[in-house]
Amino acid sequence: QVQLVESGGGLVQPGGSLRLSCVVSGSIFSIGVMGWYRQAPGKQRELVATITNGGTTNYADSVKARFTISRDNGQNTVSLQMDSLKPEDTAAYYCTAGVQMYREFGFNQYWGQGTQVTVSS
Repeated sequence: QVQLVESGGGLVQPGGSLRLSCVVSGSIFSIGVMGWYRQAPGKQRELVATITNGGTTNYADSVKARFTISRDNGQNTVSLQMDSLKPEDTAAYYCTAGVQMYREFGFNQYWGQGTQVTVSS
């Protein structure tokens, strides 16, 4: 019913930039918090950044001042601008959103399939 599709991943050199985007589709009544998580092989999934429907942002300390999260409520999208990329940023990045469907009570959390970001050494 609700789908999240990420795009923009790829291979970049250290110090480079990349912009990830995520589009939410379905019978959407409203969208609450949206965010990005990442997971590298053999490591735990970690929060990268979140943004409320009012624009309040939250970042992991490891990406603060380098990454910027934004959203477009009219297009149901969330983006992650990544600058000054480091090899340790290499991971699969997942988009997530709390979505209330039409005539549904409350929100459910949905996830995208992920997009790979690789920063070469």
